Amino acid sequence: MHELGILSSMLKTLDQIMIDENLSSIEKVVLRVGEISGVVPAYIEECYPAAVYKTKYENMQLEMEVVPGIVRCNDCKKEFNAYLHDLKCPNCGSQDLFPLSGREFMIKEIIAC
Repeated sequence: MHELGILSSMLKTLDQIMIDENLSSIEKVVLRVGEISGVVPAYIEECYPAAVYKTKYENMQLEMEVVPGIVRCNDCKKEFNAYLHDLKCPNCGSQDLFPLSGREFMIKEIIAC
């Protein structure tokens, strides 16, 4: 489960943002997590309490926006949600796909005090 390492990196990023912006605390962080990013939102939620335990982020709220994994079939050009169709074009059955969205994992918003 690499999500704990991802959260650890996110907290280091937040540390730097707090220094750069002269913030005293962060109330909430909003993440954008793509369906085909390799990051599992449920695992992020599960690991989050351990990642922030006894840190300055212990009371920080976590919110996630899941970005649909939209791909285009390189054979028939149909666009569809890869997550819902098991990485196989529902139109022609091809697995030759080009990702259009859903690969991102990023901090979208920080609400600070």
